[in-house]
Amino acid sequence: MGNASSAPKISSQDRAILDMKNQRDKLHQYQKRITVITNREKEIAKECLRKGDKNRALLALRKKKYQESLLAKTDQQLAQLEMLTSDVEFALVQKDVVFGLQQGTSVLKEIHKEMGGLERVEMIMGESEEARAYQNEINETLGMRMTNADEDEVEDELEAMAAEMAAPKVNLPSLSESGVVAPMPDAPNETPRERARRRAREKEASDGATPILA
Repeated sequence: MGNASSAPKISSQDRAILDMKNQRDKLHQYQKRITVITNREKEIAKECLRKGDKNRALLALRKKKYQESLLAKTDQQLAQLEMLTSDVEFALVQKDVVFGLQQGTSVLKEIHKEMGGLERVEMIMGESEEARAYQNEINETLGMRMTNADEDEVEDELEAMAAEMAAPKVNLPSLSESGVVAPMPDAPNETPRERARRRAREKEASDGATPILA
């Protein structure tokens, strides 16, 4: 009988690399899915600002910031683990890699929990007893997990959002690729005759001719 070829053994380094890649793949999947939620949280913040409810707007932005920070920090940690697992002296850093992967698994579970679905996001605007309990829970949880720098960035984002919403919108003429000023949209109370005269003036001005007097 011939000697059966033994299956190749998977080294601890190979196993660590595989685990790291699996975590990174899962993280990227979560990043795509959680974007839907963070976009909705931003819209909720705007809706709350329109209603003058600054506290709930701030809560929505704080939750969004925490989720974004969680994803970014986990991505950075996985990048560091990727460098460690490819180290030729892997045996020297093996304990650090194993510990990092254990932490990564725990954080991925937290991210999965944060994705919770849009139904929970909508509870930020809710008035029911259940919604208020959820809002209080989120406030307390974020208070323990967000850094002062994160909180400052959220405050800045809220102020910028409020300023943008309060700023009057001005419709300015746009330039086409040829550099000619595009016509302004029709004024709401403009009569057909006034519209025709205005458009004639715009056309002659773009052609470099002397405009027709009104």
